[in-house]
Amino acid sequence: MKTEKKSVSNKKLIPLWVIERALEGDIQAINKILKHYEGYIAKLSVRKMYDEYGCVHYCVDETLRRRLETKLIKTIIGFKIVR
Repeated sequence: MKTEKKSVSNKKLIPLWVIERALEGDIQAINKILKHYEGYIAKLSVRKMYDEYGCVHYCVDETLRRRLETKLIKTIIGFKIVR
């Protein structure tokens, strides 16, 4: 069985200049970072819900999604780049 190595080159990375501008408080840069992590945040926010008939439905918990986005923004603003 052949296994594929996980590599960073398969994933698109956020450019350093976007991160630096986000650290300065640039709203557009912060929005680019939020957009980059949008799918991951949505995946983390999926919850199992039951309707009135007991059927299972999976949906995005909007409250949790907003909390994760807020936590990411707070982390971005408090981040320090060491060179």
